[in-house]
Amino acid sequence: MRKLVYFIASTLDGFIAGPDGADPTGPDGFWPIPEEYVRHLVEKYPETLPGPARAALSVTDPGTCFDTVLEGRRSYELGLRVGVTDAYPHLRHLVFSRTIGESPDPAVEIVADDPVETVRELKRQDGKDIWLLGGAELAASLYSEIDGMIVKLSPMTIGSGIPLFSGGAPFDPRTWDLTDHTVLNSGAVFLTYARAAAAAE
Repeated sequence: MRKLVYFIASTLDGFIAGPDGADPTGPDGFWPIPEEYVRHLVEKYPETLPGPARAALSVTDPGTCFDTVLEGRRSYELGLRVGVTDAYPHLRHLVFSRTIGESPDPAVEIVADDPVETVRELKRQDGKDIWLLGGAELAASLYSEIDGMIVKLSPMTIGSGIPLFSGGAPFDPRTWDLTDHTVLNSGAVFLTYARAAAAAE
């Protein structure tokens, strides 16, 4: 069965964006992206690079981890503000929203249904794993369905901001098995976790 994997960048103090929710890696962002960090993504997770970045880097590798990406309305609208209607044209792209009517892009599926039921149906389908891009609210609503996490841990703190999971997540302590890790010279660490067997039952 396919797995839902929360593949996300986080600061040391557990934030995925600043308090305003803006793209922390954008032109006015505070989040540095070292060259070796990008190189690691290209080598191991090429499908997680947005279409414009793939084109700029001449990346054509379809990747081996994911063929579907899920994101919430706020995350999706970050791209819309700069004219990008589908940041991941190489993946099946689902956006969860009850307020977006018609999709701004024919390749992007707007889903108003319950995220949990949608993910359970996706897991039953054939294919590679499902990438939960975020944001924090969607991650919170899918907390019980997350089978794995790949945390791109940045060697920085910001004090406050948008957490890995919003306050809508239930209090439900879970343990995770560290299955892989990569430490870059820049101090960034890629941590791969799978839900511990007891928690997955």
